[in-house]
Amino acid sequence: MLLLGIDIGTSSIKVSIVDAESQACLASARYPEHEENTILSVVPSWAEQAPDMWWDQVQLAIRQVTSGGTFDPHDVAAIGIAYQMHGLVVVDSRGRALRNSIIWCDSRAVEIGEAAFRRIGPERALKHLLNSPGNFTAAKWAWVKANEPDVYGNTHQIMLPGDYIALQLTGTATTSISALSEGVFWDFRENRLSSDIIQHFGFNERVFPEIRPVFGEHGTLRPETAAKLGLKAGIPVSYKAGDQPNNALSLNVLQPGEVAATAGTSGVIYAVSDQLVYDHASRVNTFAHVNYTPSQPRTGVLLCINGTGILNRWVKDHFGHGIDYKQMNTLGKAVGAGSNGLKILPFGNGAERILHNRVLGARFIDLDFNAHGRSHVFRASQEGIAYAFRYGLDVIRENGMNPSVIRAGQANMFLSELFTEIFVDVTGVPVELYENDGSVGAALGAGIGAGIFATPQEAFSRLKNLRTVEPQASSPYNELYEEWKQLLDSQLADELKSVQHQ
Repeated sequence: MLLLGIDIGTSSIKVSIVDAESQACLASARYPEHEENTILSVVPSWAEQAPDMWWDQVQLAIRQVTSGGTFDPHDVAAIGIAYQMHGLVVVDSRGRALRNSIIWCDSRAVEIGEAAFRRIGPERALKHLLNSPGNFTAAKWAWVKANEPDVYGNTHQIMLPGDYIALQLTGTATTSISALSEGVFWDFRENRLSSDIIQHFGFNERVFPEIRPVFGEHGTLRPETAAKLGLKAGIPVSYKAGDQPNNALSLNVLQPGEVAATAGTSGVIYAVSDQLVYDHASRVNTFAHVNYTPSQPRTGVLLCINGTGILNRWVKDHFGHGIDYKQMNTLGKAVGAGSNGLKILPFGNGAERILHNRVLGARFIDLDFNAHGRSHVFRASQEGIAYAFRYGLDVIRENGMNPSVIRAGQANMFLSELFTEIFVDVTGVPVELYENDGSVGAALGAGIGAGIFATPQEAFSRLKNLRTVEPQASSPYNELYEEWKQLLDSQLADELKSVQHQ
C-alpha cells in the first residue's frame, strides 16, 4: 500500500511516494527541479504567488514521480498535503483563484491587523485567539475587502494554499481548526470561529469552508483529475496541515515539551504545549497543533524568522558565483567565529513577529573592504541567522518553555555542518538530526488520516536519529551573540526614532 505526500513550499513543490509498511520513501520529485519559484513583489514588502502555478507544478511533480515504473501508481491509497502557512487564496463559485495568493511573508496588512488588535483589546485578543491578528490571513483578507472590492464581492470562499490544492484534486473545499487558527480566525476559548474577528472586519462567515479534522477525509480524487495524473479515482485526501505543524509531525514532535526546528526560506522553532500559551507582545505565536482537540489541547508555540534560508540563498546568488553551498560552507568554516567583526542582521524578508511586526531590513554592520571577503560574508550570514534563532528562543523561554533538545530534519540549512554547529553553540541546546522531509511527513500523515496507521507514533515508528550535535563548552558564541543583540537593539531604537520623527 502506497501513500502520496505533497509539500507546497515557497521555493518549490515536492511530491513523494511512501510505502506504508516500511515507511520508506520510494520516489520523490521536485518542481521546479533546478531553480526556485519567484516571489512577486510589485510593491516593497508585498509578496505573492499564483495558486495556479502551484497546481500546475503539483501535477507535473505527481506525473514525474509516478512515471519511473518501479511501483504501480494505482496502489496509492491516500494523499496528504503540507503547505506554506498563512497565505490567502480567494476563489469564485467554480473554485477558480480570483487573484494571486498573498503569501506568508507579505507585510501589507500589518497596520490593519494591529488596528484590530487595539480595537478588540490586547488582553481579549491574546486570550481568545492566542495571537494578535497582526499580519496573518485575517488581516490580509481585510486588506482585500478594503482595496479590491470587486475581488471581495466575487469571492465564494477563502482558503490556505493547501486547501486550494485539495480543492483542485477533489472538488471539495475544507478547512480545520489548525488551519483556522493559523489564519487567526479561531477563538480558542469559545471553540468556534471568532466573532470578534468577524464582527470587527465585517466578514461573512459563508466564505469559510467546512471544518474537518486534520486527520480525516478532505474529499476524494476526481475521476478526470485521476486520469490526468495516472492515479486511481476516489483516493481520499486524508491529511492537510501547515508546513511547520507538519514538520513537527514528521519529527514525531507531538507531546508537551517536545520541540522541532526548521531552517528553510524562513526559520522556525516549534514547541508543543498542553496549555493555551500566549506571549503578551505576540512575538511568538500559538496555533492548534495537528493533534489538537478542545478536550485535549496540543498547541504549537511557533517562533518564526522570515529571513533565514532566503538570506543564505541571496548570499550565494551574489557572492557565491561558481560554487555550491557545500563549498560556501567550507570557505565559511575557514573563517574564525565572529567573522572578523562582520555582523549581519538577517531581517530582509518582510515584517518580523519577534521584532513587533517591524520591517527592519537586512543589514551588514562593520563591513571592512580591506579586512573582509566573501568567506566572511558566508560565515557572518549563517551566524546572523543563528543569532536571530537565539533571540526568538529567548522569547520562548520567557513564556515558560525551556527545551533541553531540539529535533530537526537534516535538510535545508541543517545540511550545513557549519550552520548546525553555530546554531547549537549560540542557543546552547543540543540538536538531534533526522532524515526528514515535508512531503514524506505529509504522506505518512495521510496514512494516519486514512486509518492505515492506528496512531502517529505507529506512522513514525521507524524514525531514526542520524546524529546529535552538542554545544561546545568553550564556545565564544554567547559573548558574540550579546554583541550582535546590542547592535540589533540599537538599530531598532534608531528605526523607532525615525518613525516617530516622520
